[in-house]
Amino acid sequence: MSVHVYSDDLRQTIAADRSHVWHHLTQHKPFETQDPRLYVEGRGMRLWDAMGREYLDAVSGGVWTVNVGYGRASIADAVREQLVRMNYFSGAAGSIPGARFAERLIAKMPGLSRVYYANSGSEANEKAFKIVRQIAHRHHGGRKYKILYRERDYHGTTISALSASGQPERSAHYGPLTPGFVQVPHCLEYRSQYGVIANYGERAADAIEDVIRREGPDTVGAICLEPVTAGGGVITPPKGYWERVQEICRRYDVLLHIDEVVCGVGRTGKWFGYQHFGIKPDLVTMAKGVASGYAAISCLVTTEAVFEQFKDDASDPLSHFRDISTFGGCTSGPAAALENLRIIEDERLLENTTVMGARLLRNLAELQRRHPVIGDVRGLGLFCGAELVKDRQTREPADEKQVQAVIADCLGRGVIIGATNRSIPGLNNTLCLSPALIATADDIDQITTTIGSALEKVFGTK
Repeated sequence: MSVHVYSDDLRQTIAADRSHVWHHLTQHKPFETQDPRLYVEGRGMRLWDAMGREYLDAVSGGVWTVNVGYGRASIADAVREQLVRMNYFSGAAGSIPGARFAERLIAKMPGLSRVYYANSGSEANEKAFKIVRQIAHRHHGGRKYKILYRERDYHGTTISALSASGQPERSAHYGPLTPGFVQVPHCLEYRSQYGVIANYGERAADAIEDVIRREGPDTVGAICLEPVTAGGGVITPPKGYWERVQEICRRYDVLLHIDEVVCGVGRTGKWFGYQHFGIKPDLVTMAKGVASGYAAISCLVTTEAVFEQFKDDASDPLSHFRDISTFGGCTSGPAAALENLRIIEDERLLENTTVMGARLLRNLAELQRRHPVIGDVRGLGLFCGAELVKDRQTREPADEKQVQAVIADCLGRGVIIGATNRSIPGLNNTLCLSPALIATADDIDQITTTIGSALEKVFGTK
């Protein structure tokens, strides 16, 4: 394929980026001496930058988003066709792609029935939090307003979403935060809070009940959890955890809100991460993989029982859910999502994710056998992590600079990988991998071979 290489026009573009763009999650000082990286083309699993260098993307756009890969002309065509026909009307009105995607989505989520459209995962979670608060006021005298969240989980970047962040550096300096959000302990068995015990999953879940009882069951309205913790370290739930969580929620009339922004739409080998564990959520939020980054869209999906609590009430003019997202009325999102769904189904990408995910875990386990710096390997589907440590016996985390050096070395070898968000002091030590659902065996092998070479260079292991 032809790849753009620096030209006068591109140099001008990079200069404009350097001078005027405020990049996400970035300290901009390095841009004073070096150009920001500018990716100019993508096809399948691969990207090319402005210098013509090729990269294998093992993180699906950097934040677990491009599930069906780059260069999908059929999604772009679907979006263009829809925008030319009818691009937008306020979310208070419906649209053909919105209705059709909702129907297709609900068919994959037994027990749920209503879809509310928004633009980002942060916003979808905000909608869910507002629903919990409004239910508290309408049906519980305003008391059952508290929302629990889990240590190391992340739910978005708006103020209330940050109030539910189990990653301290995410919310640092943005307070005062929204009151009524209460943290529960993490469920990473590798870093057990209770020592080595046989039933860690159940004990980690029981810690949630401890918090509910401490806060007062009549004050807790919901708990928001990722099915697999993403940026907090790719934490797969231990055996028995989710079953006990479901039981606790039912016992105390606490709504179960599952944040599928990362795990949703195939990432774990099922349509949604929670479907691995047999639980029945009341609210589910999703974004990223819903349209694989081809259009902005997020969804809040609820049970009919939740929806019924907002039906018009003649005695209460404030009974309906009084919320609107301007671009929840844009038709490009559901149009892209419909075609994204078709691709996943027609190309059997859930099956591929299961097979390639197993290969990725096997390869990482082999790296663990060869490299003592890998303390733990975990994951589900094409969503895996390798936690780096200084010593396997003490499990002391590897130095963050060395972890970043591994990422940089992989990038230099043409493979883009990620790591735990720089938001958990002392535990920014897990390499994170989330290749697109189209990954082949050769792609998986290239990713892990490159990581092995980087570990050897940075840590001196064979």
